[in-house]
Parts: sequence; C-alpha cells; structure tokens
Amino acid sequence: MAVINFEIFNVLGTLSEDKDGWKKQLTCTSWGKYNPKFDLRSWDSEYTGMKKGITLNLEEIIALRDLLNEINLEEVLEAAIAEKQASKE
Repeated sequence: MAVINFEIFNVLGTLSEDKDGWKKQLTCTSWGKYNPKFDLRSWDSEYTGMKKGITLNLEEIIALRDLLNEINLEEVLEAAIAEKQASKE
C-alpha cells in the first residue's frame, strides 16, 4: 500500500464525532509536496487514519461558503424528504 504524505497545519473546526472517536473536520492540510488546501474528511483521534474526503482550494471554499449562505438548507431538506415520502405512496 502506498504511503500518503500529509501535514495538517490547522484544524479549523469539527462538524461531528462518531461513537468510535472519528471526527469529521475542516482542516488546512498539505498533501505530498503541494501547498496547503482546505480539506473536509473524517480523522481518527491520532490523525493517522483517514476516510475519503474532499479538498478545496481557496476559490472553491469561498464559492461553497457563498452558496451555503444563499440557500435555506432546512427548506431544501424538508422538500426533498416530502418528495421522497410522496414517491413511496
């Protein structure tokens, strides 16, 4: 198995933690020889194990922030749940 080289420069926040101690976090992380980017994924408590995630550059995370600020997330989720339930009937 290939060794993945990374360096976490800053843990910006934790979104959730599961019962096994894995934390879904937004970090500023450098992968390999590349400059740091924003990274959203789950990490074990020692930061030696990781799950699949997403890495965003500055422009992408700003666009995501702006998009999230424009959307009524509760309304979108409620509409999707209602649509799913209606399709079961």
